Amino acid sequence: MIEDKRWEKVYSFEDSPFIMEILTQLRDKNTGSIAFRKGLVKLGRYMAYEITKTMETETVKVETPLEETEGIIVKDRRNVVIVTVLRAAIPLMEGLIKVFEHARVGIVSAVRGKAPKFEIEMDYVKIPQIKPEDTVIVADPMIATGSTLTKVLEEVKKYGEPKRTIVVGVLAAPEGITKIKSKFPDVEIFVAKIDRELDDKGYILPGLGDAGDRAFGEPLKLTTLPQVHYIE
Repeated sequence: MIEDKRWEKVYSFEDSPFIMEILTQLRDKNTGSIAFRKGLVKLGRYMAYEITKTMETETVKVETPLEETEGIIVKDRRNVVIVTVLRAAIPLMEGLIKVFEHARVGIVSAVRGKAPKFEIEMDYVKIPQIKPEDTVIVADPMIATGSTLTKVLEEVKKYGEPKRTIVVGVLAAPEGITKIKSKFPDVEIFVAKIDRELDDKGYILPGLGDAGDRAFGEPLKLTTLPQVHYIE
């Protein structure tokens, strides 16, 4: 885990060969939807392992079959709320919840509009009540302009003040991180890698394309309704 000195509380996993190998597969344009989804699940799981290193632990006594010894429990792991940004974050959430199995899960449907305004349309919000001891993890694979996540974080704040708020993503652009940190300086950001920049359409470069389309298939755009033929 590497802390990026350009911002406070922003971390990448470029020092992890395994995470970088998964990212390499996700970047490859020839990786199909099934392998892409599995890669997002893997990333969620292994990034969650890394995040537990930053959580509060407690020393406990445990009886082995032979004698008493000391062990630990990760206290914060039992008080997690995962907020999933549809649709691309579903596989990422699946990986996170394998580690944070006690987590309560919220869902936010947010769609970013076209350049240059990048207006955010939020159609559905379902977030559990947040308690002071909670760690809130907002999962969104691509932190591009930061517009979607700032809107989601504003919504999350309505449900309570947690102990920590963490954004987990696959890739981030510097522009998106800067926007989030300017509005939410205490939010922690964990991504596999911070990429170079955004293009004029708001896509991360070199990036991996549209994570939602690559995971679940590009939506079919119909100009006319398909003909349905019934068998009598």
